Amino acid sequence: MRAVVVEELGGPEVLRVKEWPDPEPGPGELLVDIEFAGINFMDTGSRVGFGLPHGVPFVPGVEGAGRVTAFGEGVSGFAVGDRVAWVSVYGSYAERIAVPADQVVPVPDDIPSDVAAATMMQGLTAHHFVTESAPLTEGQTALVHSAAGGVGRTVTQLLKLRGARVIGLVSRAEKVPMAKAAGADEVLLSSGGDFVDRVKDLTGGEGVQAVYDGGGASTFWPSIETLGRVGTLVYYGPLIGDIPTVRMFDLPRSIKVTYAVYADHVHSRELLLKHTGDLFQKIREGGLRIDITERYPLCAAGQAHTDIESRRTSGKLLLDPAR
Repeated sequence: MRAVVVEELGGPEVLRVKEWPDPEPGPGELLVDIEFAGINFMDTGSRVGFGLPHGVPFVPGVEGAGRVTAFGEGVSGFAVGDRVAWVSVYGSYAERIAVPADQVVPVPDDIPSDVAAATMMQGLTAHHFVTESAPLTEGQTALVHSAAGGVGRTVTQLLKLRGARVIGLVSRAEKVPMAKAAGADEVLLSSGGDFVDRVKDLTGGEGVQAVYDGGGASTFWPSIETLGRVGTLVYYGPLIGDIPTVRMFDLPRSIKVTYAVYADHVHSRELLLKHTGDLFQKIREGGLRIDITERYPLCAAGQAHTDIESRRTSGKLLLDPAR
């Protein structure tokens, strides 16, 4: 089969399409023909060795959707032809993959495969942010970084469904309409940490109840400055810049800081089905829109990584192995 293979760690140029051995489903695994694979910042990190569970060579990509073609010993509840989606399974930048059956979710008939693939990583991330890490309610205010990006758009939409007010941050003027379209009540154009005073002005000096910050080290302390009393910083930006060092006495007031990792919150198949089921239902009802802005062939995986790292893109990026 064709797959994107990393044989040495480095920049986007190390992503090359090669012939790769066809996977065989082992006990408890499904063999899936991949229809779409999600492209995430996590993939750019693994390309340089960050969080990589094994060495090189390897096939990157941890998210996708496709059709079951075979299954290994001990698998029940699935049939050949079923559409499934998954996350946190390396090897998704390829034509086929063997996936543990307990890590996939069935894709409903009325959810397209590209939408399902685009929902798993960013959707689950956003969903546990707003239901577990900082579950705001009606009348409360949130600051959402990268509000035109995939996670930011989804966080914004889910917060609006809960009745919260959203102040969005974007890096360029052309992204303001995208954040507005996701439901942000106010959108600020900002780079680095130059947003604190404007957020304070918009909240009458009180600050926000939660900040969802994927901006990296440069925005960590400014985000904390925008929090009101007992506010929560949901931080998910360690792939961008250095990880901040925090001393407890440096934190103002009684704020809370969480490095939110969905695998800790969505730690069982039961919870995986619950969270994805709620996301699919919100998509079905029209309350959540998954914006797929670019689809790349496997041979353009390097370009996709260049685009995502330069932040020239917004919304969700996918690989299409059929192209």
